[in-house]
Amino acid sequence: MNKVVNNIEEAIKDIKDGMTLMFGGFGLCGLPEKGVEAVLKSGVKDLTCISCTAGVDDFGLGLLLQNNQVKKLIASYIGENDDAEKRLFAGDYELELVPQGTIAERARAGGAGIPAFYVPASYGTEVAEGKEVREFDGKMYVMEKAFKADYAFVKAWKGDTNGNLIYKATSNNLNNPMAMCGKITIAEVEELVPIGELDPHHIHTPGIFIQHIFQGKNYEKRIEFLTLQD
Repeated sequence: MNKVVNNIEEAIKDIKDGMTLMFGGFGLCGLPEKGVEAVLKSGVKDLTCISCTAGVDDFGLGLLLQNNQVKKLIASYIGENDDAEKRLFAGDYELELVPQGTIAERARAGGAGIPAFYVPASYGTEVAEGKEVREFDGKMYVMEKAFKADYAFVKAWKGDTNGNLIYKATSNNLNNPMAMCGKITIAEVEELVPIGELDPHHIHTPGIFIQHIFQGKNYEKRIEFLTLQD
């Protein structure tokens, strides 16, 4: 099955106001840049966005926050985005903070069909308020629900026309589990190849989880901090 779309605009044409969108990547590493850009240009609003971070002031999810398209953000860290912090205190959007490992597991559980699970992380903190708590073997655990997203955006290094994906290094951290739990998952890749060219032993995300795929161009690949050594 050929899942290739001519452009990202074709893939997102059915996204509507109020939907839940998920964006893969670890910080800015492996960020689906073209997906973010397309959602920004579309102007859809009142979105619930799930991501590892809030990006930075002028890149990544920071752009959607600046354009007042986000109603709620679910993330583990927003510390690199001063504008996101200001907008949060101004009441421009709602923030749900989730421990980073829990975000990954909520995505994996969603893809595996597991509705909820228990983790020790966040017990006794504000993050656990209002959630079910149970004791197992003398230790307290907090119940977390799996993620369900209308659309998931992921970025891979290589992919084939059937949607099989290979990530490179750190970008594998959250792209892989997030690819599994979108009702519609859109994959952007740096290199798109015919079916059969990828070593099946190296594939991270099977094409069964991908509905649309396209080859992106001119990636910025920003980093939060540029560290140089003399």
